[in-house]
Amino acid sequence: MYNIVVVDEKSKYRLRELANMFLRASEFEFSVSGEPVTSDVDIDLTEVRDSLSQAQLLYDFLEKETSQSLAWGVLTGVRPVKLLTELIESNTKRKAIEILKKDYRVSDEKIELLLDVYGTQCTVKQQASPPAIGLYIGIPFCPSRCSYCSFTSNIYSKDGSVRYINALEREMEATGLLMQEKNWHAESIYIGGGTPTSLDNESFERFLSLVTAIFMNENTKEFTVECGRPDTIDSAKLLIIKKYGGNRISINPQTMSDKTLAAIGRSHNASQIQHAFKIAHTAGCDIINADLIAGLPGESVEDFLRSLQKVIDLKPVNITVHTLAVKRASKLIEQDSDVAFRQAEAASQMVKEARSILGKVGYRPYYLYRQKHMAGNMENVGYALPGTESLYNIRIMAENQTIIALGAGGISKIYYPDENRLERIPNVANYEIYIERIDDMIRRKEIGIQ
Repeated sequence: MYNIVVVDEKSKYRLRELANMFLRASEFEFSVSGEPVTSDVDIDLTEVRDSLSQAQLLYDFLEKETSQSLAWGVLTGVRPVKLLTELIESNTKRKAIEILKKDYRVSDEKIELLLDVYGTQCTVKQQASPPAIGLYIGIPFCPSRCSYCSFTSNIYSKDGSVRYINALEREMEATGLLMQEKNWHAESIYIGGGTPTSLDNESFERFLSLVTAIFMNENTKEFTVECGRPDTIDSAKLLIIKKYGGNRISINPQTMSDKTLAAIGRSHNASQIQHAFKIAHTAGCDIINADLIAGLPGESVEDFLRSLQKVIDLKPVNITVHTLAVKRASKLIEQDSDVAFRQAEAASQMVKEARSILGKVGYRPYYLYRQKHMAGNMENVGYALPGTESLYNIRIMAENQTIIALGAGGISKIYYPDENRLERIPNVANYEIYIERIDDMIRRKEIGIQ
């Protein structure tokens, strides 16, 4: 057991994430200066006030103690590409690389990845923001709940979905009026979840028709609908998406192993994934993203690479490689709290091999983010064939645009470019409470969007 003493609760919270990357939670404890200490102090950080210096000292101590290095160094934040961009804008590219390597302890491999993502993003044309904004609308229903899931999602029911869409329509209409008053327009529209295609066809068409009527115009560059679960996709839904202007969809296998799909709670098999791609291409939905997860329980590197090749053969223009992140709200952590540690080495190899394989067949990394509790302390990377990058994904990670989020669990972020500042406007996460408090959700936006 390591005892780490820090100056205050804020430092304790921040540095705990770094310690978790080296050690299991049972292997260390933090004490705040002035509190009683239950064991010998292994490292005292109370004399260091600067947050980066604290992280450096703790990193160097744990690196020596555990004889392991972290590819991302002291970085625990979600958006390392944003950090690189800021460093380049305030210095030079060469100096930015030096700072990442020396001060943040980032490996050469990850610096190269960041530079590749940054380079791809520089090729993607963006509208001025404001008046261009991003729009997210959440549908919090799925046909079943995956074991690793911690999102705002519920098992689909007809009654619940109808009541939810009724409330959501009110928020959409009120937000449309606010956007008109501000002279804002939706540069991108992203329908996420949950699984939006869990809705029955009648509700789905009614919903998308309103999205198009309220928010789409000649300035809207992309309209994405997450189809996600192959068992919710049929030709009728795909034609509805096309009818109302949707030009991007997601079909998310996560793995092409039937055994793993069953183990993680997915209610479909690999043949249904293949069928979903076939009918999507037939319907003219050609800009497709496919998600895979590296580090799923029980999967070897070879298992993952077989899934990756099968997905490449389905010809999606975007492939997003996620690393398993085991959150406290997921069923998986109850079943196996150490799965992320056991899968760490395999997950690291999986994402490394995926980068090499996808690069050889023409995919470029174009957005990247990290999460807490990821196996191997890796990252999630979106790859795209040139010219097919998702503008919404780039913008939300760069945090350089207002993103208005509608529906249960949505968190709007209002961007003030002159101050490079974001103000958050959250909606409640529980969809039943969202329905009950829809007037409050609308008022929050009326107050927050100034």
